[in-house]
Amino acid sequence: MKQPIAFLLIALAIIFPVHAQLLTPAAPAGQPLDRIVAVVNDDVILQSELDSAVRSIQQQYASQPGQLPPMNVLQQQVLDRLVLMRLQLQKASDQGVHISNDDVSQAVASVAQQNKLTPEQLRAEVERSGDSFAAFQEQLADQITVQRLHQSVVHDSVSVTDSEIDNLLNSPTYKAGEVHLAHIQISIPGGADAAAIQASQAKAEQALAAIKGGMDFNAAAIRYSDAPDALDGGDLGWRRMDEIPPAFADTIESMKPGDVSAALRGPTGFHILKLVDQRQPSKQMVTEFHARQILIKPSELVTPAQAEQQAQDLYSRIVNKHEDFAALAKEYSKDDTTANVGGDMGWFAQDTWGSIIAKQLDGLKDNQVSPPFQSEVGWHILQRLGTRQSDQTVQLQRDQARAAIGNRKADQAYDDYLRDLRANAYINILVPELRETGSQAATGTSP
Repeated sequence: MKQPIAFLLIALAIIFPVHAQLLTPAAPAGQPLDRIVAVVNDDVILQSELDSAVRSIQQQYASQPGQLPPMNVLQQQVLDRLVLMRLQLQKASDQGVHISNDDVSQAVASVAQQNKLTPEQLRAEVERSGDSFAAFQEQLADQITVQRLHQSVVHDSVSVTDSEIDNLLNSPTYKAGEVHLAHIQISIPGGADAAAIQASQAKAEQALAAIKGGMDFNAAAIRYSDAPDALDGGDLGWRRMDEIPPAFADTIESMKPGDVSAALRGPTGFHILKLVDQRQPSKQMVTEFHARQILIKPSELVTPAQAEQQAQDLYSRIVNKHEDFAALAKEYSKDDTTANVGGDMGWFAQDTWGSIIAKQLDGLKDNQVSPPFQSEVGWHILQRLGTRQSDQTVQLQRDQARAAIGNRKADQAYDDYLRDLRANAYINILVPELRETGSQAATGTSP
């Protein structure tokens, strides 16, 4: 799955709008009143929110303004993103998704680190651009909320078996390597008739013609694509070939970097792909360590100070009296997984037992015993027995295949979920010029 779980990748310049209030705020004297531009179920999107989000996109492309489409098209694209965000936030609220202050603080720290700033410098940068830092924090909370919703949707609907991994790796259509892709997606609405499908195909052909006519692919994505990443130029980043649906992978395999595909029909619409770059897989060698340990834990009968003293005594017996490490581990170690085998931890990658032990391993030579050191579970004595280079290519290949199958299933599951969410929502675009050509004023069923 798309790792929205293990890691936040939020660009400072891309700021989602704050959750709208139902009441329109009073405008300062001499300025026009704010207006509602869209109704999304029982919530609204205000003109001020749309304007703020459009300005953020314009700031993002300040050095390449020519990549942006005409203002009416940009506003439609941004409004579509706001509607989709609002629908997801509403659903998350219905499901009781809650974001804590600690979650937001960690997200702020992550954004600051990505932009090589401290949290304080990030605050100053946000406020210097004219935005409220409180609003910025709320926007981060919205993004985390949507990530949590994504996790909950795909958690129960996506599973990967060993047989699926074997089938993928043994399939004649399996393709190794990685590709950097960009795409333009022209969706087909759920339950669309032949006329709607033909309209989507015509729009895809129009986008393709614009690219062939010299329009930059990213600019075409911003103008024509209705994918969530459209305003990012449709950049999909690096993806393994085994993550890509086979029908598209066959097309990509025949392309060279810089090539653009024809308009391809997929389950949810038409897609135009650009192969930005490609690279072949390399052999994955990992340094493994062989070590053993003695762990002394504080308990109801052993105080922290007594545990430390016992570890120091055992270290002295090993180093000064040359007593057998394994025998002492069997007798005194409280690590249930290694004590009965003389503290032997087997062969393992450096971080397998955590960062504290990994750091100690770095400072030891083979057969050297470490002085006692403390972790969150107690006091350790570590002996490094050896190192070796291990070829993890096969295991990594299986891990990647598992992730690829899971990501593919998760992408499809969440895309179907969003299509159903939109189809069953009441969405009324109140400003005629903000409606996409041919769209209705309202979709879904009024609550």
